[in-house]
Amino acid sequence: MRDGPELTGEERAELERLRAEVATLRSRLRQPAADRGDRVAAVRRTGRQRWRTIVATLLIVLACLLAPLSVVAVWARNQVTNTDRYVATVAPLAEDPAIQNAIADQITAQVFTYIDVRGLTNEVVDALATRGLPPRLADQLQALTVPIASGVEGFTRTQVGKVVQSQAFADAWVQANRVAHDELVKALTGEGGGAITVEDNRVSVNLAPFIQTVKQQLTAAGFTLAARIPEVNASFTVFQSDSITRARSAFNLLNTLGVWLPVIVLILIVLGVYVARDHRRALVGAGLGVALGMLVLALGLAIFRSIYLNGVPADVLPHDAAAVLYDTIVRFLRAGLRTVLVLGLVVAAGAFLTGQSVTAVRTRESLARAIGWLQGGAEQAGLRTGPVGGWVHGHKRALRIGAVVAASLALVFWSRPTGKVVIGLALALLVALAIIEFLGRAPQPTAEVSTSHP
Repeated sequence: MRDGPELTGEERAELERLRAEVATLRSRLRQPAADRGDRVAAVRRTGRQRWRTIVATLLIVLACLLAPLSVVAVWARNQVTNTDRYVATVAPLAEDPAIQNAIADQITAQVFTYIDVRGLTNEVVDALATRGLPPRLADQLQALTVPIASGVEGFTRTQVGKVVQSQAFADAWVQANRVAHDELVKALTGEGGGAITVEDNRVSVNLAPFIQTVKQQLTAAGFTLAARIPEVNASFTVFQSDSITRARSAFNLLNTLGVWLPVIVLILIVLGVYVARDHRRALVGAGLGVALGMLVLALGLAIFRSIYLNGVPADVLPHDAAAVLYDTIVRFLRAGLRTVLVLGLVVAAGAFLTGQSVTAVRTRESLARAIGWLQGGAEQAGLRTGPVGGWVHGHKRALRIGAVVAASLALVFWSRPTGKVVIGLALALLVALAIIEFLGRAPQPTAEVSTSHP
């Protein structure tokens, strides 16, 4: 039996249409809620990405700002705690002509503060006059006092110059600085005392041992008046400025941070790259930022050089000697900043070339084609890698990582890396990666030969 009349075709079509409309309305009612959920999730993801970008940028910028300070701190700490590095820094000064002339002039001036040649000559003339020397001869001898004094001073300056230019002086300079290294630490930390002192806004080196050597040299050369020179405490001014006290305080701070600042910079860079949404781009920015920091440090050294040269009076230290002195003292600092600059550029270039930019992709494709061309030429020449090629192909990733790690360890444990060393290691790494690509070949599939039996 039928519960109700059967629907006609038109009625059934109308029913289906109504059902479709209801389904559409229901889907429309559900869609705003889904869209709102998607929008909320998208906003949350965008917020997280924005915060990651902000935090990564702050970390990397802070690392780049601290990088120049860390280089200065390491240099300052080495000058204080490493006697060999300190001696290597100051040893060339003893062989520089400008420094030799400045020291010889000061020693000569100290000698003649205790020997009055003109006064001695006048005493001799007066003594001869009292013993019956004719007045005419006495007047002639009196007129010779100035030339005699000039001749004696010239002779003494020549002898002092020979002493200062001798190898014995260079050896004595090195030994004196080695012995005085502990005293330098005391001077820079404010404890004072010793051959190197810091007081009255002036850094000075005690010349007493060298004056004693000159005294002995002059006496041995026949200038017996040099024996009258007493033990003096003359000094050779290295730096004079009103800002020495502040510089010494800053130096003590840098010496304290010398160990930790480089570690802090590396940690900040690692954290910044890790937090960043695009790790490769963050590494490129970090490398370029560190390189820029080194350029700023180089500019600061140039500016401070002018301040230093203007702060040393010409009568205390000649301009050419002051310039040589500054350039010699900071040469290891300049070498260090050049090394870090090149390293930053190498890291930035490596991160960029491994990225997905058009330039990076085309560069890698060009290198791959070049290596493929070499592989084809080697095969045509009959060179086969055999099982080695298959093994290298199967372990390419591990070999690449091993090459990068080996280059990094070589740089870390290099005693005194320079910019040339960094470039050399980078080129060696590129050659190693190229060799891995050249040797790595996929093993050829073994052809199955099927034999048919009649």
